[in-house]
Amino acid sequence: MGTHTHVQTADEQILPAGTAYISDVGMTGPSDSVIGMESSDVIHRFLTQIPSKFRVAKGTPIFSAVVLDLDEESGTAKGITRLQLREEWESVP
Repeated sequence: MGTHTHVQTADEQILPAGTAYISDVGMTGPSDSVIGMESSDVIHRFLTQIPSKFRVAKGTPIFSAVVLDLDEESGTAKGITRLQLREEWESVP
């Protein structure tokens, strides 16, 4: 299971030898952000190349994960399911 704190991929599968695979599990954090940080901060730093502090973004949270069904005897995967939850909140501190 790979991750680089970005968008969850839809390529989950069980490989022939029983390995569960997904390219990117996805991120957990504010959905309207750049890797969980305020977009304006990240864009400014990218454009100017001047080191600056990032602020954690606020807004609708997203939780990305996978659920694995494993064979306890062999240790191989029998199933993999993508999970992504979004919850609309009035205010997220």
